[in-house]
Amino acid sequence: MRRIIFSGFLMLLACGLFAQRQFQSYLDYIEKYKSLAIKEQYRHGIPASITMAQAIIESNAGESMIAVKGKNHFGMKCGSNWSGKTIYKDDDKRHDCFRSYSDVLDSYEDHSQFLKRDRYASLFKIPVRDYKAWARELKRLGYATDPNYANKLIKIIEDYGLDKLVYSNDSSDDDSDGANLLSSGSSYSDDDTSYPDKYTAQRNSYNDDNELYAETTNNGRKCYRLKRDANLHQVARALHKTNMKMLLYYNDMYKDNTLRSGTFVYVSKKRGKADERYRSYMVKEGDSMHSVAQQFGITLKALYKLNNLPYGTPAEDGMTLFLQ
Repeated sequence: MRRIIFSGFLMLLACGLFAQRQFQSYLDYIEKYKSLAIKEQYRHGIPASITMAQAIIESNAGESMIAVKGKNHFGMKCGSNWSGKTIYKDDDKRHDCFRSYSDVLDSYEDHSQFLKRDRYASLFKIPVRDYKAWARELKRLGYATDPNYANKLIKIIEDYGLDKLVYSNDSSDDDSDGANLLSSGSSYSDDDTSYPDKYTAQRNSYNDDNELYAETTNNGRKCYRLKRDANLHQVARALHKTNMKMLLYYNDMYKDNTLRSGTFVYVSKKRGKADERYRSYMVKEGDSMHSVAQQFGITLKALYKLNNLPYGTPAEDGMTLFLQ
């Protein structure tokens, strides 16, 4: 009898340790990737809570084989139209083909594009804050075969407070700077390890903030106009205690690429249309959709919407872009 009781105690202890480890791994995953989920909501209108919960389930909080080796966090299979890298594992069938990505953010973006297919169009009629309706509609539309898929999504969202990641996703011309949208993420410091040491030499080039940028406003938003080519890491350092993740978000950037001299760097959310003085703009050689959005203080998503263009369409020399 004592052996049975002792064995039962060990089983309970093991279950408790497993649950504790799972809880911590989920928290770590959320902290690491929630900014990507928020950006996907901003860009595509998919609730960050749903994206985060799906990623946790599909990738086992980033610990599945295809997440570790292929940076595939949503279990995206190859399909007939996939021409990128692949990775294989047994799933619905033996040696199933899954998509492989060079970066986790590519996996998040691909997931968003997948949900924007006609099959899932009804999702976007649901308010972005109604995560329960989104979860149930995903199940109804056949996103997953698990009969409890919707309930699992809802449970993860509620257990880990993921509904707090969701915000009103519109590109209206309001004065909100969205300061509460990315509550996580440390401010810049010299000990910041979020970006590699390749910036070290560049940091030392700008000891005088006035040599790097000029403070100004554009389209009613406070911003800084670069006097030299620079990256956001340098700007964040110069501005002191500026949240790097917020800078990326406000400037429609996933990665910290070098920005050209003359580029506006925003420290609050851009508007949904340009100043009334600017109705349209003709694209010139060297322009991109991103550079035009920065030039006129418009969110990148709004610029695409104003021109009825699919997100990701490149700007072409001579193209006329509407700004209102």
